[in-house]
Amino acid sequence: MFRGVATVNLDSKSRLVVPARYRDALLVNGSGRVVVTADPTRCLLLYPLPEWEPIEKKLNGLSDFNPRTRGLKQLLVGYAHDMDMDGAGRILLPPMLKKFAELDKSVVMVGQGGKIELWNEARWADKIEQALEFGGDDALPPELEGFTL
Repeated sequence: MFRGVATVNLDSKSRLVVPARYRDALLVNGSGRVVVTADPTRCLLLYPLPEWEPIEKKLNGLSDFNPRTRGLKQLLVGYAHDMDMDGAGRILLPPMLKKFAELDKSVVMVGQGGKIELWNEARWADKIEQALEFGGDDALPPELEGFTL
């Protein structure tokens, strides 16, 4: 289970040092084997391999005749890269994924249950500002009706 936010730096070789709290979970769930892929919101998604496999299977089962479905599948499966965390807890980000998410030196890692999102720091700050702009009760999606913290 991944939760919390951490800011990490990419080194000069585009390696990302995974914080210990995430690293331990990646080692337990998948032995450090991960899949990193693109997300439509221009962040990257990092999954332990066992978490990714059923998602990929569902995506590959979708029809290619619907252009939106096909586009989503092309994005998620097409950009997916299998990787192994090295002994120092680093993951090498492929140049294409780094460019897609516009990641530079500072990367924000956001735990989201079964996956970790990797964000450009400025884009993450904008995303949080948008999340804080509530338009009243009518702006909440139906699945949040009655939800309390």
